[in-house]
Amino acid sequence: MQNQTLHILNGQSMFDHFKKTGFLDGEMMIPFNEAMCYGKTTENIFSNDFIEKRAEVHHVTIQQYADITLKPLEPLLNGEFTNLELWFDSDMFCQMNILTILAWLDQNQHKGIITLHIVDDFFTPIEKYTLKANDYAALYKQVLIQKLMPSEITSPPLKKGVELYLNYLNPDSDLQIYIREHINTPENELVRSLLDQFKEYGLGDTQYIALIQNFRSEINR
Repeated sequence: MQNQTLHILNGQSMFDHFKKTGFLDGEMMIPFNEAMCYGKTTENIFSNDFIEKRAEVHHVTIQQYADITLKPLEPLLNGEFTNLELWFDSDMFCQMNILTILAWLDQNQHKGIITLHIVDDFFTPIEKYTLKANDYAALYKQVLIQKLMPSEITSPPLKKGVELYLNYLNPDSDLQIYIREHINTPENELVRSLLDQFKEYGLGDTQYIALIQNFRSEINR
């Protein structure tokens, strides 16, 4: 085991930004290239069933999923580091990714202290939490599989992220209402508007395109 710290970043954009700016220069950084707030998942994180399901969600092959998501995570999956620091935004997208990483650590009985850094839209750290990977596997199952609101979530950003996650696909969510009210707006224009007005969700253009197309295909049936 190494004493060096492994920094887990929410996605390739943050990884590229940190590399470009020299932030955490000399430190070991890896991106978590996923969007766990979108699509189905399975209980045993990073298992074969999980990989198959997530590859299906993203419309990629299992090999492509392995190259994009799993390969960068090898230092984590191989258990080469005891000191872990997570760097994520406060939005729903990032919070569901945090929950997945913490749940995997819980499933694998990680006992070390975990430092969670919350960053702003410019990747600047604004909050810091000290965590242990306890009870996150059950929380992951309850939220991402059973779609239930837990009775207690201690982290304010995670609680808000879970609330948004469990609501955003409902017909009466502010996001779905907005999509419904702009049914005649060209897709690209609507995506730009959604990206600008619903930052708390943290969704990207790919997820918004899918939401728009799913809604419009349903009403055209």
